[in-house]
Amino acid sequence: MPADYKAAMTTLGRSGDFKDGVLKVNIPRTDLKVTIHERPVPTPLGFGGWVAMTRGDGGHEVLMGDLVLTEDEVNPVMSALLDNGIDVTALHNHFFWEQPRIFYMHLHGMGTAAELATRLKPAMALIDKAMRAAPQGPAAAAPAPTGVTAATVAGIIGHQGEQSGPVYKITIGRPDITVREHGALINARMGLNTWAAFAGSDSEALVAGDVAMLAQEVTPVLKALRASGIDVVSIHHHMTATQPDVYFLHYLGSGPADKLARGVRAALDLLGKPAPKS
Repeated sequence: MPADYKAAMTTLGRSGDFKDGVLKVNIPRTDLKVTIHERPVPTPLGFGGWVAMTRGDGGHEVLMGDLVLTEDEVNPVMSALLDNGIDVTALHNHFFWEQPRIFYMHLHGMGTAAELATRLKPAMALIDKAMRAAPQGPAAAAPAPTGVTAATVAGIIGHQGEQSGPVYKITIGRPDITVREHGALINARMGLNTWAAFAGSDSEALVAGDVAMLAQEVTPVLKALRASGIDVVSIHHHMTATQPDVYFLHYLGSGPADKLARGVRAALDLLGKPAPKS
């Protein structure tokens, strides 16, 4: 790991890892006790924020991230970012029917690693303060999830994932899409990816995820998910001023894990196809 990235983590008071040329710092909101339809859901299903940094042109670093925030945190954190020279590029939801309501804020910045860490720190301090202030009692009682069978889900989707507690998450890059920000390659670790997270059991699972798409892929993917009974939650961008434009679609589904996995696979099979001729 580059020495300036190590120093940036010290400034932020957090740890991270360095792979594929990217420093990534995860910010799981373990203080949030989230339910969907009164069903407790684990943090790794989609309540973990992150920031990432990679080399750009001219000695600059490019910073991107996705912060997980409650309603009352959104505008204070946004002001802390904007007042310190960090751009806010998107604000949206990932879920329906969740309590408390959760929002996701994407950010972008340029500068040296030391500058970016210093500019980001006030926003991170607000999140850290909220996490420290959260009630320390146990989460609402719920039956212990048995977890989905990872091999079954991975076999259907065609990609291996990682187990994080009761959640099995598959992350898939878009190496067919070349996006650069000020010379920096925006790869899967910088946020250009599709993912699917499964929790619950084989017979009664939840799936949540995100699909990264080019313009011509949006409508076919929407149709595939809806035909599989998976709810579409939001459609938006995460990055501004990029070429080509990349759209992101968040989805949520419940039911047997194998059925949900087949629905996700149907959407994935539509990615990377040649654009139709006009």
